[in-house]
Amino acid sequence: MVDQAELIVAAQTGDRSAFDELVRQTYVDTYTLALRLTSNEEDARDVVQETYLRAWKALPRFRGDAALSTWLHRITANCASTYLSRRRRLRTEPLGPGHDAVELRMEVQPEQMAESSAELERVGRALELLPAKLRAVVVLKDVYGLSHEAIGEELGISAGAAKVRLHRGRRRLQEAVSEDPRTARAV
Repeated sequence: MVDQAELIVAAQTGDRSAFDELVRQTYVDTYTLALRLTSNEEDARDVVQETYLRAWKALPRFRGDAALSTWLHRITANCASTYLSRRRRLRTEPLGPGHDAVELRMEVQPEQMAESSAELERVGRALELLPAKLRAVVVLKDVYGLSHEAIGEELGISAGAAKVRLHRGRRRLQEAVSEDPRTARAV
């Protein structure tokens, strides 16, 4: 494995193979963050694609003040926010009665999952119901362990606003998880 600093320098000069190696080294973390922020696999893939496109274009200006992973987290959070805002504007009407969507993925069929997976799924569904602003803060703090200041920088808000959103997000998440799943509502 080539040193990441060397890859960055090479990629900054236009070496596509060096950038490809950086993508390979950071893809799992970038995709995981995108998935947690968008709550949808297809959306996460779109966000990751946009993240790496923006990173490639901005790489010559990357100074190395922060770690590459932190820089990519910031780009991913911004791309997810932009994507979710755009998607909200293009929202469609749900299908009428008798046209229920069918989930075919095995990992979402509760009868096929173990008890601990079912609980994780319940938390995941509750997280999906959080507004994007609250979900982003909860994920960045509770999953990635970022400080309130770092979250504020990544989302373009103050550290105080990050604290408030985190408190509200955790409270609403807890309420949603503790509700009976048959009566759960959008948080």
